Amino acid sequence: MSPNKREREYARRRHEQWMERQRAAKMRRRRTRVAVIAAVGVLGIVGVIALVSQTANKSVAVSSSSSPTTPSTAASATPTSTSPSTAATPPSPALAEARAWTADLTTSAGNLGITLDGALAPQAVASFVYLAKLGYFDNTSCHRLTVTGIFVLQCGDPTGSGSGGPSYRFGPVENAPADNVYPAGTVAMARVGNDANSQGSQFFIVYKDSTIPADTAGGYTVFGHVTTGLDVVTTVAASGVSGGKTDGPPSIPVTIQGVAVK
Repeated sequence: MSPNKREREYARRRHEQWMERQRAAKMRRRRTRVAVIAAVGVLGIVGVIALVSQTANKSVAVSSSSSPTTPSTAASATPTSTSPSTAATPPSPALAEARAWTADLTTSAGNLGITLDGALAPQAVASFVYLAKLGYFDNTSCHRLTVTGIFVLQCGDPTGSGSGGPSYRFGPVENAPADNVYPAGTVAMARVGNDANSQGSQFFIVYKDSTIPADTAGGYTVFGHVTTGLDVVTTVAASGVSGGKTDGPPSIPVTIQGVAVK
């Protein structure tokens, strides 16, 4: 092979090697870009999962306070604009006068008579009397019925959502049963789980003997007892929860039309 031909052959091989190196470098750059894009995608997914997880945890924290075994309200609730104005602080327990009161509830399902114990639950009774005299409970719904595990009809939320209440909260728990047993006819304050100072306007009526476990805040403030009309609540309960569930709005809507206390 002539020198010129050898040089041309050598130049051709060098060019092919250079082209091969260029193709290899291009493939490496492409693989790097794919890896970077994949990493960014994974980080994005992780970020979304973390956000959803945080949101879910917050939701769980809220929903655990209103689980079927815990008659409760949400801590950050405020009354609707249609509700009467309330003070920023709860009324003095002295308003309960350490005596028995009577409360007559007129509802769309029938009327109930309740005796309030101002001696054993002065703060809860003072609040209930104060709100009743304001007309706070007028035209509010009993938004929650439970038919399994515990047996209660929950009322007193002006929003009807389970998260409403006056502009104040109070505590601690008063007059809770030591054995966690709430007999039929018991009227007690709802609250947020593990928060004794989250009581507001929501209360529940026990229509069948129920054992409601205490939590870190204690039990539930028992401030009254149904003396007449418990059959109204049992009739509502017999019709069940809307949609066939075990916890939720009653199938028979119940509206408190007015509360008279004396």
